[in-house]
Amino acid sequence: MKCDRDRRRVRRPWWSGGTILLSAISGMAAAKGPERARADLVATIRHDIHQAAPAADDVELAKALAAVAMVPRERFVPPEYRRYAYASELSLPIGYDQTISDPYVVALMTATAHVPVGGNVLDVGTGSGYQAAVLGRIAARVTSVEIVAPLAAQAGERLASLGYRNVTVRAGDGYAGAPDAAPFDAIVVAAGSDAVPQPLLDQLKIGGRLVMPVGAT
Repeated sequence: MKCDRDRRRVRRPWWSGGTILLSAISGMAAAKGPERARADLVATIRHDIHQAAPAADDVELAKALAAVAMVPRERFVPPEYRRYAYASELSLPIGYDQTISDPYVVALMTATAHVPVGGNVLDVGTGSGYQAAVLGRIAARVTSVEIVAPLAAQAGERLASLGYRNVTVRAGDGYAGAPDAAPFDAIVVAAGSDAVPQPLLDQLKIGGRLVMPVGAT
């Protein structure tokens, strides 16, 4: 399985016009501290989602955004890209031909998963660990699976250093899930597929939710 995290994007990024806008983002980020940048990020995501789909601005979105507000995204991107860490619709390279998904998509997928407070969650496609960290702010237990072994090792160390004791990262085929940690209240999958892998369905609790891109993107 190739974890192409760009497939998580739900709409064309507004920043794709070129480097001038990226420079402006860099300048704005430099003028703010991380806490202010996170607060502004949360406000931007909520505004954009409310504009696109008012009904989606609900208790689940509020719960997801509260988690996003607590995660230092700058710690999950390479140093050379940290000035762009809080651009709401900007995915960034993390090495090994992979990217960290943009915060808008992470918030939207987390909200859609209806992660129960204190629940058991599977995160497929760890990347740098950002989605797992957001989930870990809600769930009691998060198992995150990454196909690229060096990324899995890095993410595990990063999450441990940030105090995420309830998140476990393992290297392997995420489409096979983590049967030893199942059943899951929610499963969030970074990589798209033509169909939902049966092992993931088998590991989902009755009434649980699985969120992933399916079909052509």
